[in-house]
Amino acid sequence: MQEVKIYDTTLRDGTQAEDFNLSLSDKIRIALKLDEFGIHYIEGGWPGSNPKDRGFFEEIRNYQFKQAQIAAFGATHHPMKTPVNDANLKELLKAQTPVVTIFGKSWTVHVKDALHTTLERNLEIIRDSLAYLRPQAKTLFYDAEHFFDGFRADRDYALATLEKAVEGGAECLVLCDTNGGNLPGAIREIMAVVKERFPGMPLGIHAHNDADLAVANSLAAVEMGAVQVQGTFNGVGERCGNANLCSIIANLCLKMNVPCVPPEKLQKLRETSRFILELANVPPNRYQPYVGRSAFAHKGGVHISAVERNPRTYEHIDPSLVGNRRRFLVSDLSGRATIKRKAEEFGINLSSSDPVALEVLNEIKQMEHEGFQFEAAEASLELLINKAMGSSKRYFELIGFRVVDQKLSEDDEPVSEATIRVRVGGQVEHTAALGLGPVNALDNALRKALEKFYPELREMELSDYKVRVLPGRDGTASRVRVLIESHDPRGHWGTVGVSHDILEASWQALVDSVNYKMYKDEKGLNGES
Repeated sequence: MQEVKIYDTTLRDGTQAEDFNLSLSDKIRIALKLDEFGIHYIEGGWPGSNPKDRGFFEEIRNYQFKQAQIAAFGATHHPMKTPVNDANLKELLKAQTPVVTIFGKSWTVHVKDALHTTLERNLEIIRDSLAYLRPQAKTLFYDAEHFFDGFRADRDYALATLEKAVEGGAECLVLCDTNGGNLPGAIREIMAVVKERFPGMPLGIHAHNDADLAVANSLAAVEMGAVQVQGTFNGVGERCGNANLCSIIANLCLKMNVPCVPPEKLQKLRETSRFILELANVPPNRYQPYVGRSAFAHKGGVHISAVERNPRTYEHIDPSLVGNRRRFLVSDLSGRATIKRKAEEFGINLSSSDPVALEVLNEIKQMEHEGFQFEAAEASLELLINKAMGSSKRYFELIGFRVVDQKLSEDDEPVSEATIRVRVGGQVEHTAALGLGPVNALDNALRKALEKFYPELREMELSDYKVRVLPGRDGTASRVRVLIESHDPRGHWGTVGVSHDILEASWQALVDSVNYKMYKDEKGLNGES
């Protein structure tokens, strides 16, 4: 099959997602990471729409790219103007990018209701905009917005818009499922018509995920001859998102044998996915195919036993091909063999016949009965195994803490203060700290007390804090489970606490988080847990 070029629009279309925001510096770093990964085209933004994107194109000229070409994105010219006096087209040329991509209207509904012009005028706009850019653009792509919906509404007109794009000098016709509501069958049928109408013309696909089919539709388009696939890493984008390039790239390389990135680059797929989410400060989706933390996680005893004999029984690929890893989860469904395998993951030697394995298993089952869960708190599990083996270390001892939450008036925010006393070795430290809420105050006070002895704690941060009310007693008498995710420059780890008292549950998870940080630094561990 012919090589497919990957066109990434995370920096433009991706930033239209709710709660997904990137600074100018973030965009530069992501562009460099995408180039390192092997992406062919990186759409940096719309230079005519905002100062940040304009600044990106100015700054990105200072960097050398190994493979990727930067693309500037914009619209066809305004119906009341000509290409020569259209500010948007001028900004595209000022961006001085090797690739220019513009979009135009394919659907009669959009021409009349959104563009407020005639069908004939829209055809002129498409042709003239591309023809104006053509002499000064090294590479020129045309995105046919809403093409599939437009084709179904008025086939002849939708095809006529593509005719005008070809006349204007477009080098690739990118067909867009902008509303994200088409099925793979429709994509194939319409692609076949376009391919017959424009033989030899390179075609691309730009799919949105409103029907949860953006990846499937993109792959269907490739099957029909598309040589360019547009999408975003992790599928971020407006509404339900864009086609997820993590899944598309993995499927093209590993399932369809279509070259798009080299195998050694594919192994950096998960790393690249996480890098982008970290910069955007967005928690990763643990269930995301290929790159999610749970993509190759096994919990049921039957599954674990089968995978140990032959991973193909419950894994469709080798996780290492995309930079992920296999994980065996410990729960009340587990046996001693699972505890042994989990200990091996942590680098701990433990035989399944070892009495320690049974002790750990029984304790886990009792703790899960009380509400603990370790799937997202493997750092707590690792500390538990070490404790059972007699190899755990106490880095500090709590003497006591007190937390005061005070609200002085109806309009004022509450003020939280935590006072704590801990013993490190033979020395007692007594300190206090304020915080945004009682748990944050307690965390700040604990760190303040310990950083004198363990300065490395300054590089540790809490990434996420979750509280869940557990089934049982009603209302405020319920038990709660607290999950804390922490990270430092070398990795992430999760810890858990359970109690009727939310502060006590939080304290348990905080203590495990701090202890694990000290333990992993002492052992020289860098991975995730």
